[in-house]
Amino acid sequence: MTTAYLAAEGFEAQLVEELALADVRVRRRHHRLFVCDDPPIAAAWAANTWYEVEAITVSSIGDAAKALRERQRSWAMYAPDHHGRAALVQAKLPHVSARPLGLGDAAPTAPLGSWTLLAPNVVLAAARCASPFPNGEPRFVEDREGPPSRAYLKLWEALVRLGRWPSVGDRCLDLGASPGGWTWLLARFGADVVAVDRAPLDPTVAALPGVTWRQASAFGLDPAADGPVDWLCSDVVAYPDRLLELVERWIEADAAGAVVCTIKFQGPTDHEIVRRFAALPGAHVWHLHHNKHELTLAVLH
Repeated sequence: MTTAYLAAEGFEAQLVEELALADVRVRRRHHRLFVCDDPPIAAAWAANTWYEVEAITVSSIGDAAKALRERQRSWAMYAPDHHGRAALVQAKLPHVSARPLGLGDAAPTAPLGSWTLLAPNVVLAAARCASPFPNGEPRFVEDREGPPSRAYLKLWEALVRLGRWPSVGDRCLDLGASPGGWTWLLARFGADVVAVDRAPLDPTVAALPGVTWRQASAFGLDPAADGPVDWLCSDVVAYPDRLLELVERWIEADAAGAVVCTIKFQGPTDHEIVRRFAALPGAHVWHLHHNKHELTLAVLH
């Protein structure tokens, strides 16, 4: 079974390390795409995973498009090489709408395959992929005025991946909230948000209905006293092992209905701590398109 992993841009080394630690052997590398013969794994550092990959020898641009259409309708192109020729192939395929998502919009559900040209006459294709977005890159209708930073896009992307959003009346804790990008997004869904940080929120965020700022340390909260909450969210700057302890305390106390946290690496990537996060019951660990040298943890109960 051939599987290919498309690394998040700039994080190829992390994906290579992750695959090696899982005893997955890379047979071929095509820029950010790593082709392997082992069964697929849940690779956190992959922007997209291509399943049941096949190499198709083609005689022309039209032949390449025909071969893809025979396998399914919708395809996303990855073209680090032979870009002009690949673009001509893609032009002969049905158009794939990749409109930006608005607040509360769900991820596309239609199957989306991925393909690339290894050579002018060799197509590498997978009709089934992990991400419903071309090359794992969702786009959003961004608000350039409301949120104080673009960090809110990480939380938005995580919620789309989960297929679940806060709703009116939900109680949310936003840890390490300042200046308030995540708090702003949670409030936009109608949730009641307690924003916890030693630094104040941006005044426009602090003034939003349902938002309360609490000047405190995220790590000083007591789940028994400060919970339960529907959503525990954190983009706090902390060492991963300390964040794991915090998340475990809230989960063990059964004080959080859902958890979305950013795992930030301040030095080399700690793959062992990532494994421990992924082992939490109900956990997903992803490198989102809007992440930097960090991963996102999501846990649903």
